[in-house]
Amino acid sequence: MLQMEVVGVRVEMPSNQPIVLLKETHGERYLPIWIGMTEATAIAMAQAEEPPPRPLTHDLFRDVLDGLGVRLSTVNIVALRDGIFFADLVFSNGVEVSARPSDSIALALRTGARIFASEEVVREAGVIIPDDQEDEVEKFREFLDNITPEDFGRAG
Repeated sequence: MLQMEVVGVRVEMPSNQPIVLLKETHGERYLPIWIGMTEATAIAMAQAEEPPPRPLTHDLFRDVLDGLGVRLSTVNIVALRDGIFFADLVFSNGVEVSARPSDSIALALRTGARIFASEEVVREAGVIIPDDQEDEVEKFREFLDNITPEDFGRAG
């Protein structure tokens, strides 16, 4: 498993489809995962460290885990089948639960859990951004520095 870090979320044009971008912590490959608008908002809010006025689903899940004395140890992105990513939530009590990567990432950002991806997934879907395109990554980071959760619309 390869440790990943969340670069951020953005909306791809012209499809208006949100994407979360992960990067190998100790490597040069990026892993783009297309996600839903609600999950994009949840990830953006967690990265901005902006607590909602009332707990959203991922905040509620974090609070329930705290109340039960269980912590999310890791998020593992384990498979890519027919263009769909699969993840596992691994808890401190040894329980593993299958989940969507978007929900898993949103929860990991709220709990401090580490995110991993299998070598197979990164080999299949990962991309290397050439040095001459690093300015594009920097533009993406600047975009992320200036985006707000409201840019994704209201979460339900």
